[in-house]
Amino acid sequence: MRVEVTGKNIDVTAAIRERITARFEKLEKWQVSLINPHAVISEEPGNKFKVEAGVSVPGTKLVASAEHDDMYAAINEVGQKLEKQLNKQAHKGEARRASHIDVPEDEESEVV
Repeated sequence: MRVEVTGKNIDVTAAIRERITARFEKLEKWQVSLINPHAVISEEPGNKFKVEAGVSVPGTKLVASAEHDDMYAAINEVGQKLEKQLNKQAHKGEARRASHIDVPEDEESEVV
């Protein structure tokens, strides 16, 4: 899988690129084609790292961002957020939002 990784105010090393690619590869277990995965890593003032990631899947686009003191923790958090969104998207058809089934009244409620 080819993941586009961009760094703002930070050099993207091979280890960073490998970690991000590994997080996107975990999304493949949902057996959905990932279209144009990309991530942007930036160093914010105060030694915080901000990671923003996005990927298109058939039917929608998933976007997540996280800010943390540790860059690898921010990468993991973004990966978890993307997994959660993908899980929700994958099971969207199974969700029951309303039930229109007529429920019979309790026969015990009629006391003579």
